[in-house]
Amino acid sequence: MTEIPETMRAVRFDEWGDRSVLHVAEVPVPEVTPGRVLVRVRAAGINPGESAIRQGAFGGDLPSGQGTDFAGIVVAVGAEVDGVDEGEEVIGWSWDRASQAEYVSVPPVQVVQKPRLLDWTVAGGLDVVATTAAAAVRAVDPRPGETVVVSGAAGGVGGFVTQLLANEGIDVIAIASEANHEWLRSKRARPVAYGDGLQERITELATNGIDAVIDTHGAEYVRLGIALGVPVDRIETIIAFDEAAEVGAKASGSADTADPEILGALALEVANGAIEVPVAATYPLDRVQDAFEELEQGHTRGKIVLIP
Repeated sequence: MTEIPETMRAVRFDEWGDRSVLHVAEVPVPEVTPGRVLVRVRAAGINPGESAIRQGAFGGDLPSGQGTDFAGIVVAVGAEVDGVDEGEEVIGWSWDRASQAEYVSVPPVQVVQKPRLLDWTVAGGLDVVATTAAAAVRAVDPRPGETVVVSGAAGGVGGFVTQLLANEGIDVIAIASEANHEWLRSKRARPVAYGDGLQERITELATNGIDAVIDTHGAEYVRLGIALGVPVDRIETIIAFDEAAEVGAKASGSADTADPEILGALALEVANGAIEVPVAATYPLDRVQDAFEELEQGHTRGKIVLIP
């Protein structure tokens, strides 16, 4: 049996606020209760939504932990758990804002076996981008040969969306900074720079029209989709919830595809090289504020990952 310490280091915040409220605290390791597994975390991703959570956008109790994504090794299995073994390498997610820590406890349906060839760092930041991307693609129901515009196309979710679409024979017009255009072309997308004149540049590229829009950046791209003549039921945003509600666009997210079979299938696609998940940077837990400073600049390609 793996020796489990009584305490662990975990990212916490005691008040709502900017990234300065984040700190690492010594807290009790979660108990191994029936119906849950305890995982020693090897890597944990950070996500833009956590900035909004930390600022109080969705409420909750204080003090709070933080984090959804993780990858690690199962060190204890509670009673009434089947199908997960101690020592198993897993990818998973936490609904408890708790993955940015040395240990995390979750129900067994929230972990899947990590593919052997999948790098730990990539695995630790995989769940939110992969399942959010899958939900966004499913929301617009694209068909091979159609043209889909993706905003923030080189970001964590946007890059995953772009590759999911291109792999299915979709013509992807990928909005991103010029620094990311070469990478997007390598993924069989057609990049276009954001900024003044964007609608005209897209129209020039899309000689057969635009069938759908997937926004991973902000409300202006929901409005762009409408201006391009895309039906609102084929405009999806993962971030501009108020705008989506106002115009009738879709706003699917990781909660809609929080399924171990979906995550497992996507992890295999990453492991076999069909989808690339770039890691923009890694930070130790103690530098969580620095990690969010880089994330909140909004120009990273791929994921930022914490290494406990």
